[in-house]
This record gives sequence, C-alpha cells and structure tokens, in this order.
Amino acid sequence: MTSRERVYAALENKSPDRAPRDLWTLPWAHEHYPKELKKIQEDFPSDFGGAGAVYEEKGIEQGNAYEIGTYIDPWGCEFENIQPGVIGEVKNPLIPTEDEEWAGVDKIHIPTEQLSFSVEQVNRNCAASDKFVGCGCCPRPFEQLQFIRGTENLYIDLMDPPPKMLEFMERMHQFYCQLLEKWAKTDVDCLNMMDDWGSQRSLLISPQLWKKYFKPKYKDYIDIAHSHGKKIFMHSDGFTLDIYPELIELGLDAFNSQIFCIGPENLEQFRGKITFWGEIDRQNLLPYGTEEEIREAVRKVYHTLWKDGGCIAQMEFGAGAKPENVYAAFDEWEKLTRK
Repeated sequence: MTSRERVYAALENKSPDRAPRDLWTLPWAHEHYPKELKKIQEDFPSDFGGAGAVYEEKGIEQGNAYEIGTYIDPWGCEFENIQPGVIGEVKNPLIPTEDEEWAGVDKIHIPTEQLSFSVEQVNRNCAASDKFVGCGCCPRPFEQLQFIRGTENLYIDLMDPPPKMLEFMERMHQFYCQLLEKWAKTDVDCLNMMDDWGSQRSLLISPQLWKKYFKPKYKDYIDIAHSHGKKIFMHSDGFTLDIYPELIELGLDAFNSQIFCIGPENLEQFRGKITFWGEIDRQNLLPYGTEEEIREAVRKVYHTLWKDGGCIAQMEFGAGAKPENVYAAFDEWEKLTRK
C-alpha cells in the first residue's frame, strides 16, 4: 500500500497493511536530539504529508512562535515566550479585562490573506506525493477566542456573551468556513481543525455551553469536508470523553486526543466508530517510562481500540520525551500490525 492508501484503509477499517505513522515534533526535539530524531524518521517514515501552500498576500504575523521573545500571530495576538522550542503565552489580550462589552473588537485582524494560496500549486504538490496530504489551515475557534480575550475572561463571557462578542464569533466562523471551502476544492485528502477542550479531569467549559456555541461550528466544518469528499481530522488535548459521542454523531473521521488522560478502557465503547489518531502518553510514559512500559501502552491501545484499522500510530516528540521511547512505540506498532 502507498501511504495514502494505508491511511484511508485505517480510517475506513479496511485492514491496512500496518498502522499508519504520524510523528509530531517540536523544535525542542530537533535541538536536543537531532541524530536520534533523524533515525526515527528514517526507520519509521511518516505516512502524512503537507500541502505546501504558496500565498500571494502577506499577513501581519511577526516573529517565531518557538523562539524566546515576542510573536504576533495572524490575528494580531501577542505571545511572550521565555523558553525556546515551545510556544509562549498571551499576556496582553486584544480585548482586555476592562472591555466587558468587546467595544474594541474592530482591532482584531481576521487573516483573510490565508485565502490567497494557489490551488494549482497545492494540487501539483498532492499529485507529486503518495502521502496522505492534509490542508494548510486549522480552524480553532475556542483557542483563538482565548488568545484574543484571555482564558479566564472568555470563560466568564461565555456565561452571558455580549452582543459584539457573538457578532465577532460569527465573523470568525464565516471566515473559517470560507477558508475550509477553498481548501476542500483542492486535491488534499483531509481538512483539519483543533481546539484544546480538556483539563486533566473534565472539559474546560460545561458540555451544555460546548453544545450551544461550538458544536454547530464543528458541524459546519465537518459538513464542508464531507460535501467535497474529504476526510476531516481534529486535535484536542485533555480529558475530552464528554465530546467523543458528539463528534462521532457529527461524523468526525479522526480524533487526536490524549488517550491515556481519558483512559483507553473508557474509549473502547467508540471502537470502530471513529479513528483514534494517537496518541501515546506524553505526560508520563514518553518522558519517564521504560521501554517495556511504552510497548505495553501500545499493546493496550491496539487491543482496546484497533478494529481492522481505526488507529493511527501518532505521538508527539516534544519537551522531555525520550527518543528511545518514541522509537520503541513505533517499533511496537510495527510488530503488532505489519502484515
């Protein structure tokens, strides 16, 4: 199988020749373990590829999100970073605490320049690759609102949103829909979206608020993908058990979640209903586990969640992770699923 065929087979529970592989790396891994990372990538090449978009218009983004100092994101949010290799935090939100009515909403830049990419260039890149290619955008309404307003203030606002906030949320949503519509007309294999929804033990907001304000947005994104024959993937950190059945109902194809934060045994009920797009525990096992503990974790995921596919061997090589543990995880997936 080609990488593209393999991922589709996993998504559709059609017995791929092995579990598809997807390694996420932070600059930290490149800086601390360049030789080890190279070997992992050579021995276990990824089945996923990027679209390589070329943009005609330049946005307002400034700086590097992974370097010490200030970074301005495409919406104008200012991040301060004190540690290289990871992403910093917003300390001065665009809509400050005292602006309870969102009076300054017009200062927020909606990055329409992201619509200026060349469809023809993307299609050429897709044609030249046998990888499963994802799109070059990733709507994240909940997180972007946090960057704009500040996390605590946003939680308060969601209890009784001011009219200008709701108006902006709709503008943001329409921009995301427009962006996904354009990407859906290219030859990429899937669209993407994300929002970190979980704390260590629960959702960050009530399931009722989630259903009211965000589930309809995700439905639109998923419908856009499927109406154009595309798969759609979502990432969300933390304990997200409450929204698993909701996302399955909406037709999400693959969900990247912290399986070991939630508990594989709690996710077994969804086996065969959605593809588990990773991951192996990066809070405890990848940084602190032994090789045998890593292999046992992979076996647990396989025996609990694999059903003629339905799993992607994905993990993040980020701050603190041991390269030998990342290697062992891919090696165990290979032993369990290679035909």
